[in-house]
Amino acid sequence: MGKTDDRRSVAKAAGQISIATSGSRILGFIRDILLAKIFGATGLTDAFFIAYRIPNLFRELFAEGSMSAAFVPVFTETLTKEGRENARKLASAVLAFLLLVLSALSTLGILFAPLIVSAIAPGFISSPEKFSLTVKLTRIMFPFLFFISLAAFAKGILNSLKQFFIPALAPIFLNLAIISSALLAAPHFTQPLLAIGLAVSIGGALQIAIQVPSLLKERFMVRPSLILNHPGLRKILKLLLPAIIGMGVAQINIFVSTIFVSYLSGGAATYLYYAMRFVHLPIGIFGVAMATAVLPSLSEHAANGDNDALRDTFSFSLRLLFFITLPAYFFFFITAAFLYHPACYGRANYPGRSYY
Repeated sequence: MGKTDDRRSVAKAAGQISIATSGSRILGFIRDILLAKIFGATGLTDAFFIAYRIPNLFRELFAEGSMSAAFVPVFTETLTKEGRENARKLASAVLAFLLLVLSALSTLGILFAPLIVSAIAPGFISSPEKFSLTVKLTRIMFPFLFFISLAAFAKGILNSLKQFFIPALAPIFLNLAIISSALLAAPHFTQPLLAIGLAVSIGGALQIAIQVPSLLKERFMVRPSLILNHPGLRKILKLLLPAIIGMGVAQINIFVSTIFVSYLSGGAATYLYYAMRFVHLPIGIFGVAMATAVLPSLSEHAANGDNDALRDTFSFSLRLLFFITLPAYFFFFITAAFLYHPACYGRANYPGRSYY
């Protein structure tokens, strides 16, 4: 593939992912508005969002981020150098290992949910009702970790095969599951938030299902084959540790903030969750999209030993990312400054010194 074709491929893939991610984020925004409208911001919603954060914390560590960083380069290298059949064997070994580890993690998470909640939200211990609901929701939503990790595995295979749109579209089905549950199922539950918790796990399973047709089309539906001594699996595990450590550093901030917010009045954890959703909006649409699009190409160049192409593709991706994100940054900055300026609301709502 020539330099121009490679650049065009990366830009096209990034555009596809951004479009799909934008659709998912818009639907997620509608989802959050709906949940806020129905449930408000109370101690009960705090229980839900803290419980939701627990499997998401493990997801960030073991699924999407680390899976992309460790699995995609090794799988792409095997695909490039050894062909599809050996790549299929590697995928089978990784799938078997994932099923084993994820089953154990999910089981332990369900069994030890009270201890996990006590560690991440110690402020809830003084409120038995809130603590009990958080534990129930954690147990209901912990299977989400199992499903979303397998979805990330499927996404890694498809991305390595240069299929980006459907995997990026998959999160939409989580939002659809939650919206449907909030409107249709929740009113029939004694505790409506339990229905939302069930929808989270169902949404995780749907993210796998939506990728199955693409895997079938690419003839890459694999069966688990437990080969613990597979050299590719060992290489992935070596790469997985630094990836988990790198992701863990970012998760420390969320972990600490969750501990602090658990001691605050009802609704604080809910407000924090909604605020973080806004912060992550441009990251998901631009940063993650570009990283996902460029990683298979970089891995392919590295596997072929083509350092010049690797350097050129990486440089082009950075320039394209800056070209998109810098105007977006100034747009968000100016919009936030305008919206939160006292003149927008009247100075009566801003006692004391002005921000400006």
